[in-house]
Amino acid sequence: MSLLKVRALIKASHFGPTLIVTGISFALATTLWWEGPAYVIAFTVFLGQLLIGWSNDLYDYADDLSHNRTKKPLVAGSLTPTELHHAIFLLLPLALAANLVGPLGIKGGLVYLLGVGCGIAYNFYFKYSWLSPLPYAIACAALPASVFFAINRTPPLWVLLTGSCLGIAFHFLNVIKDMNQDRKSKIGGLPQRLGKVLSIAIAIFMLIAAGVLFANNPVSKDFTSISDNG
Repeated sequence: MSLLKVRALIKASHFGPTLIVTGISFALATTLWWEGPAYVIAFTVFLGQLLIGWSNDLYDYADDLSHNRTKKPLVAGSLTPTELHHAIFLLLPLALAANLVGPLGIKGGLVYLLGVGCGIAYNFYFKYSWLSPLPYAIACAALPASVFFAINRTPPLWVLLTGSCLGIAFHFLNVIKDMNQDRKSKIGGLPQRLGKVLSIAIAIFMLIAAGVLFANNPVSKDFTSISDNG
């Protein structure tokens, strides 16, 4: 595979958000465990994010083409739908195996894969529904939960709620830039139905809620590592 194809595949993964989620997983795993398994956990999370990003670009290809979104590799022609479909087909069993037999363990791996499933379900269904924030809320709670389950600890409720608030905020902020085009394409998620002003207000409220949750809970206690616990 040529370097140009690799670059196109990386771009089709929505590399910015993919890198952020992967980085968060590494930071969590390093804090709760140690760097050894943290690298592997970050890699397995990265694989799951590739599936979400690639399935999104593949499903949205016709719509992206109609809006001439030439920043998308499929629209630009640097990648074909067949090539992206083959990449997803090859990645899927690797991502499943890495998450279920890796350091996340069966329980942690299944929880993270639930988050991946939510991301894919958003692409195919929830982006058209007023329930569009739901998969973001679940997926962003599943990420930290999977790392806690990997070390046989129950994730604190405030951590799950903080993740959900951040996920919902990201959803509303992410939709704003393409809201007018989405409406033309009959994409009717909750942000598109509420409009830009309310979407910004909800995003800000969710960010504040996440900040309040983080500031008012015992971070030092809940994020002690295995070694700190003896």
